[in-house]
Amino acid sequence: MKDAAMPDREPSFRDSVDLMFDRAVRFMDLPPGLEEKIRVCNATYTVRFGVRLRGAIHTFTGYRSVHSEHLEPVKGGIRYAMAVDQDEVEALAALMTYKCALVEVPFGGSKGGLRIDPRAWEEDELERITRRFAFELVKRDLIHPAQNVPAPDMGTGEREMAWIADQYRRMNTTDINASACVTGKPLSQGGIHGRVEATGRGIQYALREVFRHPEDVARARLSGGLEGKRIVVQGLGNVGHHAARFLSEEDGARIVGIVERDGALWSDAGLPVEEVKRHLAATGGLAGFPGASFHADGASVLEAECDILIPAALEGVIHKGNAHRIRAPLIVEAANGPVTAGADAILRDKGVVIVPDMYANAGGVTVSYFEWVKNLSHIRFGRMQRRAEEAEHRLLVSELERLSDDRGLGWTLSPDFKRSYLRGADELALVRSGLDDTMRTAYQSMRETLRRRPELGDLRTAAYVVAIGRVAESYRAKGL
Repeated sequence: MKDAAMPDREPSFRDSVDLMFDRAVRFMDLPPGLEEKIRVCNATYTVRFGVRLRGAIHTFTGYRSVHSEHLEPVKGGIRYAMAVDQDEVEALAALMTYKCALVEVPFGGSKGGLRIDPRAWEEDELERITRRFAFELVKRDLIHPAQNVPAPDMGTGEREMAWIADQYRRMNTTDINASACVTGKPLSQGGIHGRVEATGRGIQYALREVFRHPEDVARARLSGGLEGKRIVVQGLGNVGHHAARFLSEEDGARIVGIVERDGALWSDAGLPVEEVKRHLAATGGLAGFPGASFHADGASVLEAECDILIPAALEGVIHKGNAHRIRAPLIVEAANGPVTAGADAILRDKGVVIVPDMYANAGGVTVSYFEWVKNLSHIRFGRMQRRAEEAEHRLLVSELERLSDDRGLGWTLSPDFKRSYLRGADELALVRSGLDDTMRTAYQSMRETLRRRPELGDLRTAAYVVAIGRVAESYRAKGL
């Protein structure tokens, strides 16, 4: 049945976020004024700055949008892409608000973007552009450890975050918490172990949590566990690469299809993810990879029969034009907004289960939160307790082995068990533990909401209801 609020035209990314918000609030009892306050973007700053490069002045346009300051600082990545515009940035900032609320990290939502093709510039030129963009944002407190904390997004990474953090320090030389002005930094600049892999790792943990509930798996017309499940991944960037790698190497899933810009690869036996990634890095595309069939029409593989589809690249890749042809019974939104609101309605009618983006790709902001806390505490996680844990475990193992010898029981603990048990938790282990706990808890909040209120119909609407409810509670506590 067609959603009454759904326009006949294909909704834009911004429209899709608003339509999904509207669908959720119809099930909530919010005062109209509070509903509007939560919906609208608080502010968007647009900057146009010039940088002298290659003997000429080049003008660049950038944005930093703050959707909600119900909690501060606000959090959200900075992307570099030619498609960046105000609508996209504001839609992404809104998603960040709801995402942070759903996974219970204490941030409001923000997002930034620079309209630029990073591949068109040399590294030193890109550094000058980045530092100037950061300068424009820092001087307006749109980068600040207590007010607005960016992170990497499409087209940016550790390198750009290090430049931004250094620019902030140069402008705030006495701020002891300067490292917390941005997350996703290199380890040498105050980063945290596990941040690069975080979003892909979160996809893995999200799927594991789905498969812990047989009734949820059955709703997607699947059965059993992740082992052997046929997965198609669209986009082998940072998120798609890590998700595909972890699911295949650690959970026994088969990555049967990989879709990229120049086409797609397919192998019924499963693709070797690391080899594909190396080929992609070396050649710039998937064509020519041995041992798999190449399809120049990548969309055909997006629509291929599989168990799980993971769109991990751009927004809007599943839309009204192709939603009827999608055959995967379970879709995990690793990208932001890969399914338009129009396609979402079609897929719901088909009975496809969608694990929504605001939950599935929340691993990045979760581990960014850990990095921010690490920077504010000025100490590496595990530094105080790791060796104490090892000592306690060693005492227990020694006592068990002594009792076995004294009583002639003749048993010993296996070397592998002792090695694992005696090792105290380092920073990476603690980060993964915290991320796993976050993804489990957030899924259970969506699932329980859907169980209590089956009229919501799907996980996405349940996620919005949970997130909007938490934002509303925060505003009410502030007196709104």
